Amino acid sequence: MKRMLVLAAAGLAAVALAGAVGLPELAGAEDSSADDSLTVSGVGTVTVVPDEAQMSFGVETRRPTAQAAVAANAEAMRKVIAALRQAGAREITTQWVSVYPYTSQDGTTQGYVASNSVSAVGDVEDAAALIDAAAAAGANQVSGPGLSASNAEALYRQALARSVDQARARAEVLARAAGRALGPITSIVEGGAQPVPVYRAAAEAASAPTPIEPGQQEITATVSVTFSLR
Repeated sequence: MKRMLVLAAAGLAAVALAGAVGLPELAGAEDSSADDSLTVSGVGTVTVVPDEAQMSFGVETRRPTAQAAVAANAEAMRKVIAALRQAGAREITTQWVSVYPYTSQDGTTQGYVASNSVSAVGDVEDAAALIDAAAAAGANQVSGPGLSASNAEALYRQALARSVDQARARAEVLARAAGRALGPITSIVEGGAQPVPVYRAAAEAASAPTPIEPGQQEITATVSVTFSLR
């Protein structure tokens, strides 16, 4: 009986020793897996010359009565819209119509102001002609042009692809420095971006009465990419 108890105790000691020897290997596996990824950022840029111009044109009219102000303003705006269409404007859209009284310093109503504004889009090379045509037709409020690229979405996709390429190039350098090899991408997070104007030079005088210089814009995309490591 004593011999059996001694053998059982020896067996338990052997099992405990085997478990103690295996624990460091398990811990080492968990530590190495925690360092098997690399996250880097990338930025891609595409430079473009804008080819579209967005502008707004308004007419403000003052008359003794609200009805007279609205009627005169409507007639003036019809002339402006017709002139814009003849000059090649597209996507002409009413932005607002308003009428309100204007008063003297003592608060007495002097008359009424009616205003109407429309937005329009044209090619950059036609922007000067649109402004001049609208002004000649009676527009006394002009704002813009806001310049953009008509194929901005396609250009952004190009910038997005470049941002991923840059992220991969950076990750390869870091992986080599750590003595590792770059594995496949495990996640990509896209960042937002807006077109940024680039001013290469001051605007030059042009033959048109209203000179418009499109300059250049940079369309930028940013990403955060995580790679596995081998």
